[in-house]
Amino acid sequence: MKYRTIGTDPATRREVSVLALGAMLFGSRTDEKTSFAVLDRYVEAGGNFIDTSDNYAFWEDGGQGGQSEELLGRWRRSRGIGDEIVIATKLGARPLAPGTSYTDNAEGLSAKVIRESAERSRERLGVERLDLLYAHIEDRTVPLRETVEGFAALVAEGTVGLLGVSNHAVWRVERARALAAAAGLPGYEVLQYEHSFLRPRTDVPGDLFPDGSLGGADAQLLDYLRAEPGLTLVAYSPLLKGAYTRPDKPLRPDYEHPGTSARLAVLKDVARQTGATANQVVLAWQTGGPLPVVPLTGTSSVAQLEENLAAVDLELTGEQRARLDAAH
Repeated sequence: MKYRTIGTDPATRREVSVLALGAMLFGSRTDEKTSFAVLDRYVEAGGNFIDTSDNYAFWEDGGQGGQSEELLGRWRRSRGIGDEIVIATKLGARPLAPGTSYTDNAEGLSAKVIRESAERSRERLGVERLDLLYAHIEDRTVPLRETVEGFAALVAEGTVGLLGVSNHAVWRVERARALAAAAGLPGYEVLQYEHSFLRPRTDVPGDLFPDGSLGGADAQLLDYLRAEPGLTLVAYSPLLKGAYTRPDKPLRPDYEHPGTSARLAVLKDVARQTGATANQVVLAWQTGGPLPVVPLTGTSSVAQLEENLAAVDLELTGEQRARLDAAH
């Protein structure tokens, strides 16, 4: 396993594996026995960066989520896991009532919600401190300063380590970080956005943003990373839910544009050259690139995990990487 540092403050920064494990469906669609087997193998291989959220996976049973955090808590206790494993969780997108969703009834990012939701996550996970806590989605009904101060208060109390943000407009991320810096408070240092080798259209309206998707790592966000070396991108859905290798997993409609076929052709050729799978090439392209990217992969079996783990040792040549980067 290889590792990189997330965060800049010596008191809260952590060394994490370059491949993060997503636990979104653990305890719901993925049963406990399988979930525990995947977690055990991940840790055995040197992995130490696990991702969840307080709303995972509410859509599986029409509830409010919490199954993933609860399973991770049971796994931690049964294995004697301590703070050597970094567990990141998120708040802000938990439905306030069963049968609703984050699109119409989200808990939001008020100071009260931040404190109460973080406490519930700590209880479910069985930890005294949340290693990394994200603002999961935007809440424009609450003053940004209140959200910034709400998160910072938990860091000051020692119940939260690092702060992160997901699925926010980049200008909102920068404004929040500027408010924190001006007040001498800790700000967001880890950004979690969808990011893969293929590039989706960003002008397709979504549930949260009528002008197009703001949940993906577009050119603006990647440029932001280049300008701010203290930030890290955690890339969710790097393998596009199996679409690179499984005919039964088609690409989303927003990937239907001329650039997709060109990039797929180069990806398949590099995979052939290396003897690796397309999935492994995508992960190696992310982890070995110039930007601090940690791919976040969700798996439903140990076999899937093994394929992903093998990507950590895949070294792309300069020529291969240049071809992948230039494809459009």
